[in-house]
Amino acid sequence: MASYTIGVDFGTESGRALLVDTRDGREVASAVHPYGDGVIDQHLPGSDKPLPPDWALQNPFDYIDVLKHTIPAVLKQGGVSADEVKGIAIDFTACTMLPTKADGTPLCGLDEWRNHPHAWIKLWKHHAAQPEADQINETARQRGENWLQRYGGKISSEWFFSKALQILHEAPEVYQAADRLIEAADWVIWQLTGVEVRNACTAGYKAMVQDEGYPSREYFAALHPDFADVVDSKMQRTFGQLGQKAGGLTAQAAAWTGLREGTAVAVANVDAHVTYPAVKATRPGTMVIIMGTSSCHMLIGDKLQAVEGMCGVVRDGIIPGYYGYEAGQSGVGDIFAWFVNHAVPPEYHEAAKKAGLPIHSYLEQEAAKQKPGEHGLLALDWWNGNRSTLVDADLTGLLIGGTLGTRAPDIYRALIEATAFGTRVIIEAFEGRGVPVTEIIAAGGLPEKNALLKQIYADVTGRPFKLAGSPQAPALGSAMHAAVAAGIYPNIEAAAETMGKLKDEVVEPIAAHRPIYDQLYADYKMLYDTFGRGGNDVMKRLKALRRAARGE
Repeated sequence: MASYTIGVDFGTESGRALLVDTRDGREVASAVHPYGDGVIDQHLPGSDKPLPPDWALQNPFDYIDVLKHTIPAVLKQGGVSADEVKGIAIDFTACTMLPTKADGTPLCGLDEWRNHPHAWIKLWKHHAAQPEADQINETARQRGENWLQRYGGKISSEWFFSKALQILHEAPEVYQAADRLIEAADWVIWQLTGVEVRNACTAGYKAMVQDEGYPSREYFAALHPDFADVVDSKMQRTFGQLGQKAGGLTAQAAAWTGLREGTAVAVANVDAHVTYPAVKATRPGTMVIIMGTSSCHMLIGDKLQAVEGMCGVVRDGIIPGYYGYEAGQSGVGDIFAWFVNHAVPPEYHEAAKKAGLPIHSYLEQEAAKQKPGEHGLLALDWWNGNRSTLVDADLTGLLIGGTLGTRAPDIYRALIEATAFGTRVIIEAFEGRGVPVTEIIAAGGLPEKNALLKQIYADVTGRPFKLAGSPQAPALGSAMHAAVAAGIYPNIEAAAETMGKLKDEVVEPIAAHRPIYDQLYADYKMLYDTFGRGGNDVMKRLKALRRAARGE
């Protein structure tokens, strides 16, 4: 008898639903719905007052619209009845968090708070909490907090308590009005089931929760006296595990989606972590890179190690029975998009149109004609800060080697190479601490569309580069966790065996390219250390001048 599950992947710009046959992982139908307000980084909806730099917000009601539009669409497209859908699960960008009232109403949905920026969702790439991250790290070091090493020695401005502390510092009235501070992923599950369930994955990686729970009340008090009870008054100390059933669809959620009331809803997950089993990765040695606007690097290991700049290591955080490691790059696809949108001359756009190609494909085609090193450029991939291994959102991009002969395809290739070098730094950080990386599997839109990127990553890292079997691997991974929550499979490993997918294609490193990329990487590392480890703080001085000039 046929049975189906639905995975909903909430990304940076849109949400996607995927209807999957649990018998074999066949993807029956998919639908995408863009967020109505997108990424809010200029001004709040209905306002012309500019937001400060490094802010990135979202509208929580856009997430509900995703459910209302995409799930009925996949049911209709797939010709599947609601009775045949046994479960639903979601994955989300993280840390993406918001303040709410006790019943789950977002503060930004209330007239009295709608015009206050701190009442809105802080998207994962909201980087304005860097001073709070610095305070969190320095206080933890001074107090000798053992949990800090589980996060590579630094908590990021992207993480939960950096953002929560920023609300308290800059808008104490909003902080006091919030009965809950919650991940957007868990908020959506709350709206689907009527049950507030915090997922252990996001809590572990983004909210400093380890085996002994959250950091102590004394630690939070050391950050700010009013922060002492942040956990007890605004959060939860119990968590739902991956693949666990969070509850059943409420009547309201059933009306939104066209599914049956009571349909199993899985505990939420992070987009990167849920992808790991979707590509049949269930054993140590495989690094899964989820490549989109940013990149997340996922690994599992059978022992606990402290690795510089990792985003976190959590027992059972990815696959039960293993330590799950996470690292990442704050900007990858975003960097390429920035370059195309703001720095590529019109003649290249016209040439791409004439060739019948998207501009990215045209630049890739032109850049692929070059040999490694031919453009004479080298870049640092910090246009959106550095997540791993430096954990510093105040670092910025760098391009060196330009001449009057430098052209757009040269820079495009140099930016791709820079992101590959950044990945190599991450790999070497793990292997230097005894966490092996034997192969790479990539998922996401970038490796699906860009053959040059795949080859450069294989050449720079010296490892085979494999591809997810699904172009929407996070949604597939969510559908797999929904199958576990619905009782169709006993665990995620069993679901991965049947429903997970890998392409047959394997991109092997080109031996002749390795010496050139090794030489370029050595210079990249020199720049990395010079500008990233305190040898030269010109990037931070420039940011300070920018803020001062804008009166911030």
